Parts: sequence; C-alpha cells; structure tokens
Amino acid sequence: MKKEQIAAQLYTARDLLKNPEKTRETLTRIRDIGYQAVQISGFSYDVLNEAEMVALCAELGLTICATHEPGDAILNKTDSVVQRLKALGCQYTAYPYPANVDMNSAAAITELITGLNRAGKALAKAGQVLCYHNHHIEFRKVEGQIVLERIYNETDPAFVQGEIDTYWVQYGGGDSVTWARRLKERCPLIHLKDYRINEENAIEYCEVGNGNLDMPGIIAAAEESGCEWFIVEQDVCPGDPVDSLAISYKYLAGLCKNA
Repeated sequence: MKKEQIAAQLYTARDLLKNPEKTRETLTRIRDIGYQAVQISGFSYDVLNEAEMVALCAELGLTICATHEPGDAILNKTDSVVQRLKALGCQYTAYPYPANVDMNSAAAITELITGLNRAGKALAKAGQVLCYHNHHIEFRKVEGQIVLERIYNETDPAFVQGEIDTYWVQYGGGDSVTWARRLKERCPLIHLKDYRINEENAIEYCEVGNGNLDMPGIIAAAEESGCEWFIVEQDVCPGDPVDSLAISYKYLAGLCKNA
C-alpha cells in the first residue's frame, strides 16, 4: 500500500457536507491531512452537482476513486449510474446494502444475484466496475450456505467485484484476511474500518489502528489480491469526524511503503 492509495470515505464526514461552503472546508481539511483520494457516499448532489464536485476535487488534488450509489438505482436504473460515474470521471461504484432484499429467502437472494450480474454487465460495457459492499447480514446461512459466499460464487467476476468492509466482516463472524485472499484479483476496493470492545464491553467503531483488527495483515492480504484503493471509513466518530480520519491516516501512513 502506498500513501496515494489511501482514500477517505466521505460517509464518515457526511454531517459536514450539507452546504457548498462546509463541503469545501471539509474536503480541504481532508486533503491537508494527506489524503489524495475520496470515495463519494453520504453526499447529496443537491449541495454540489457532479461537475461542481469534480471541479472542487480537481482544485484540491483529490481523486474520486469510487462511489456508493443507491441499490435500487444500480439494479433498476443502471444507466443513471453509468452516467453519474462518467460525469465524475470515476471507474468504481459499489452496491451498498441490500435494503429491500429478504436475506432470509433463497429466492430473494437469487433475484439479487441476477440483478447484480445484469447491472455489472452494463457497467462493464461502459468501462466501469460494480463492487459489492458487505455488512454483517451476508454472513448468515440460508439453506446451509453463507450468503456472501453465494453472492460471490454465483456472480460473474467480470461483472461483480468486491468491496470488503473489515468491521462488518468481523461483526458477522468472518475474517478479513481470509476474505481478501479469497477475492484475489476481485477486490479492487476495501473499507478499512476498525472494531473494538469499549469499557462497557460493547462493540464500537474506532479509528484505524485503535481497534483489535489485524490491519497490517489485512492490508498485506489485500495487496496480494490486487487491491487498488484502501478506503478509511468510520460510521460513528466520538467527535469531529475529520479528526478521526486524521488519526486513521497517520496510522496507515506509517504502514506505507513510501512512509
């Protein structure tokens, strides 16, 4: 992993992106930390349209490495997603969450897989890449098979790639090192999100390096599998989310080959 491969997931700072001025300020702070790339998620294009976001990121020297688009849009309005990625000059997006899918139903999961293959094929035709972003719910077994295993087994790697989320893999009882290796040449994106048990013995999000996940091992396995973007995400922060992004970046920069 090199420093220029570390990206900030804007979902982390979503509450600071509610108007153009605050968005500029927040992205400037993220750039000043050392981040050279961002993933767009949790951001409304009513604040800045695609062209304005591209211009701001270009001005600040930030690459838009990926997005999250609504799952319904990906499956049922795929052309709109293709057009948005073109407008952003971005190759990667991810299906973020199976919000309207009955994950207890094998038939519903089959329908999701069919939709992912169909949408991924359309994006591939446009030179773009659809990834799948996991939570914990894909680690339940339905008819004896872990759902995430089925999703990757039954989608075409040419059309559906992976975006492993390390926190949710752990929460679901999986192992991110194993999954990074399992998705060799199929995981261009990874969400580096740490996981810890707090003083109340409750699970909580925390800055990368402040939790109990084997981040050096995860990063090494992801590198071996050809990961391109190592994306920092923290769903809940104890204070200013940009301060949390700074703590995570400092830790990860120390692990970089060009540290």
